Amino acid sequence: MEYGNLVSAVGVVMNFTGSGCCSQMVTLRVQEGIVNIVIDQETEVIDCRQLRPGTRVAAFYDKTLPVSMIYPPQYRAVIIAVLGKNEQIDLKYFDSDLIARDHSLQLNQARSTEIETVNGQNFFCDIGNRYLLVYYTVTTRSVPPQTTPRKIVVLC
Repeated sequence: MEYGNLVSAVGVVMNFTGSGCCSQMVTLRVQEGIVNIVIDQETEVIDCRQLRPGTRVAAFYDKTLPVSMIYPPQYRAVIIAVLGKNEQIDLKYFDSDLIARDHSLQLNQARSTEIETVNGQNFFCDIGNRYLLVYYTVTTRSVPPQTTPRKIVVLC
């Protein structure tokens, strides 16, 4: 999987519709309006969290795949992450200094930061030079902005 092609739709789950035995369509209310997200057996749901109406989520999808010209837009989710109140999430490549490749964020790792793999296992190696899914709430006003994440999911 080329994680660099993934972009997110962040919104609140409105409802679900079945689109097959092993897949379902989730309607999200995002800032720009409504988006439909297809969740199937290949979608990684971080922490295996149950999605319910009212849950705030980030759905990451591949921006290079063709999309039907319909409204609302419909994307196939690669990763779904449940977000807490005021929580933000970024999926980026971070170098050995934990600075995002696009210089949009710098991580300050703390002892309290949870670090795990996509399947929820603890990650004990260096997290630099990898794609990371980063959960955080506040950043500094520096360039690049810095944050101490609540949680980091390493995408191996």
